[in-house]
Amino acid sequence: MAKNFKIFTHRNEGTLHLKLMGDFDGTSAYQLFSVLKRNSNRTSKAFIHTSGLRNIYPFGLNVFHDNLNVLKGKFDKFVFTGENACQLAPEKPMPFDLSISTIPLVEQSGKRSFTLAYLREA
Repeated sequence: MAKNFKIFTHRNEGTLHLKLMGDFDGTSAYQLFSVLKRNSNRTSKAFIHTSGLRNIYPFGLNVFHDNLNVLKGKFDKFVFTGENACQLAPEKPMPFDLSISTIPLVEQSGKRSFTLAYLREA
């Protein structure tokens, strides 16, 4: 269990923002599901900010990807941002209507910034 894992939540005009911090393992994946389910009745779009993640364990990724169906009908869109966005976002299409996008950080002249282009949208 990743004892250093934290989720910071923020709402902005009906959009849920989740900032993930620490190590992401199986327990972290279930914590993320819990926060998403608790907040699903007030929003249809969630931004999952991943730059605060240190270690992403394969088991945590498998738990997260394999159980996304528990959110069926709760969200229309997930947008993963940050340097770990492409790693955390599922690569395969969802068996239900959930749009997945990633916005990774890019290096531009020594500064980190968000790219405005979506690199992958399912």
